[in-house]
Amino acid sequence: MPALEHETSSAVTHAAVMLRETVELLRPRSGGRYVDGTLGGGGHAQAILEASGPHGELLGIDWDEEARARAAARLARFGARVHIVDAVFDQIGECLERFGWEAVDGILLDLGVSSFHLDLADRGFSFARSGPLDMRMSRSRARALSQWLDEVSEPELVRVLREYGEEPQARRIARAILAARRRGELADTAALAALVSRIAGRSAARHPATRTFQALRIAVNGELEILERFLADAYRWLRPGGRLVVLAYHSLEDRLVKSAFRLWERSCVCSRGIPVCRCGWAAKVTLLTRRAIRPSGSEVAENPRARSARLRAVERLAA
Repeated sequence: MPALEHETSSAVTHAAVMLRETVELLRPRSGGRYVDGTLGGGGHAQAILEASGPHGELLGIDWDEEARARAAARLARFGARVHIVDAVFDQIGECLERFGWEAVDGILLDLGVSSFHLDLADRGFSFARSGPLDMRMSRSRARALSQWLDEVSEPELVRVLREYGEEPQARRIARAILAARRRGELADTAALAALVSRIAGRSAARHPATRTFQALRIAVNGELEILERFLADAYRWLRPGGRLVVLAYHSLEDRLVKSAFRLWERSCVCSRGIPVCRCGWAAKVTLLTRRAIRPSGSEVAENPRARSARLRAVERLAA
């Protein structure tokens, strides 16, 4: 069952998750080049720049204008060592080419919704705050949730709720959402959360709309498709000895990361029935984390958002 994002106060949610463990695995060094593919507020990026000083460089990628502005302000003191671009992390090849970087010493992805987005009602991510049916990570790259709901079929909405949220009431919720939308009764996130709550029922562990909001956000932004495209060959952007470190927050993402890392580690991808290897494949990486690393109890107590985090890493082998 996927671990679900938790809405918490802005006082704690803006802390970078598993910061020490992430930096230790990435192993920044002076003069190295690093990519933060999910720049967000710049917490991880700041730690990487501090650890790679005085000459290390960082390319920060984010598709949200507000996130880039916040990160730029936070990282301004690092001057020319920081490069921030408007892109999505599956466009990493284009971003590196833009700066003349053939490969890098480390790549970091911190997947999932930014806590900053949860704190802003007008972005439509929060079931705890009334806002528009939006949920776009980038307002220039995706359809708003309102438009998506007007175009989606009931079977597709059922699939999204079931696969991306593992919502047991997926069919009932999908039918109710589309019916309310047709009647003009689903104008904002408060109405959506109330509708889902009436069907899913209250739970002591989490808000009943958590699964639905997660599923809709993933669908609107194409999050899993972006991750799949990145993982198709992300190892090739690493220099020998370079490291890829990924923080995932639900099992859908973590499963994709785990599967890709294990494929890259294999020395042969031939079918099991073939007695002699003919694939020509060679191992691309070595696993640095056989099992996902989980946050400490003390970190979870201080930053509840970290509760569902899973950290995995690989190191690029020589070609």
